[in-house]
Amino acid sequence: MVGRNVRLVLAIAPLFLLQGCVASMVSNVVTAPVKIVSKTADVLTTSQSESDEKRGRDMRKREEKVGKLSRQLKKAQKRCSDGDRDACEKADDIRERIEDERGGG
Repeated sequence: MVGRNVRLVLAIAPLFLLQGCVASMVSNVVTAPVKIVSKTADVLTTSQSESDEKRGRDMRKREEKVGKLSRQLKKAQKRCSDGDRDACEKADDIRERIEDERGGG
């Protein structure tokens, strides 16, 4: 009789001991799809601040390029006024590029 009770206790004991592990595993399985969808949404969407930062970087790069082109234009105009016909054509080309960078063309 005692042996039978001991076997019963030994058979039931692992169920109580593993109860937390099973619950944890079930919880992970249930929440995994939600976590995956949430992570995917975070990756695929851009926050407003990230969008603003990107727009600011693009504007700065464009202004740097316009500044560089403006310096080139000034040099080409000087050479053009000194009689260099190629420099006059180059100045016209640079003016168009500046206009394109500023969004006017």
